[in-house]
Amino acid sequence: MFRSIKLQESSVGNSELSVQRAQSGAAEPLAFAIEYRGVTRRFRNRHGKGEMTAVTNVSLGIKAGEFVSLIGPSGCGKSTLLNMGAGLYAPSEGQVMVGGKPVRGPNPHVAFMLQKDLLMPWRTIQANIELGMQIRGKSRAERQSVARSLLERCHLKGFEAHYPHQLSGGMRQRAALARTLAIEPDVLLMDEPFSALDAQTKMVLQQDLAQMLASEGKTALMITHDLTEAIALSDRVFVMSDRPGTIIEEIAVDLPERDSPLQRRKLARMNDYVAHLMDLLHVGREDHLG
Repeated sequence: MFRSIKLQESSVGNSELSVQRAQSGAAEPLAFAIEYRGVTRRFRNRHGKGEMTAVTNVSLGIKAGEFVSLIGPSGCGKSTLLNMGAGLYAPSEGQVMVGGKPVRGPNPHVAFMLQKDLLMPWRTIQANIELGMQIRGKSRAERQSVARSLLERCHLKGFEAHYPHQLSGGMRQRAALARTLAIEPDVLLMDEPFSALDAQTKMVLQQDLAQMLASEGKTALMITHDLTEAIALSDRVFVMSDRPGTIIEEIAVDLPERDSPLQRRKLARMNDYVAHLMDLLHVGREDHLG
């Protein structure tokens, strides 16, 4: 059973941890935008000999409009959870729900954003943004209208006729975000979307992402190894164990301005959250180095 942690200011001004353990009872069930119910996923080892358990008995729910981050050691199954959320493969045990319905394959209400932008090099930036809508049969007029709006909101106006190789890494990732939002997903799954960017570009894109998702009430689940990024962007952070991964702790981020991670980064209390995550993940311990 995992713990829910909330960092609070004590009466003497020092930060302290308020620990709320998960309680069993007859409380009214919450409606989740995406939910994992006792999910376990096993894979066949190479040459078909035996099995490897990637994640075991994972249960978590994300409410509509929430931004949740998932952190944990490398290889603990974070990407496995996202892939199941996207319907790319099914759990060995348990169930994944989106909008209260079981996930049985790729879901039109869920979008995936990866570390690599995966823009098609032979299409212009606007044509890349329109791709998902084109696949879904949207009219040309509707595609162009949505693309123009997203080009402006993602600070890409004037670059619609450019090709991916003509843009910087940060601008390509903006285009990838615009393409993702163009299909109007209810749930956005992100696998380290900013890890390949330099620190300054990363912070600017985090700000843009937070503001757009907050303004539209989108639900997001993000994998990251950047502990500060997790706290700056999230309503809650789930921490996973070593493989086979399971949830060992849930942290409620009690900080203002979730739609402004740049402002959150300036708060002294950010350090308390990051330090707690470092302790959970044993950052700096010799047996976890290398």
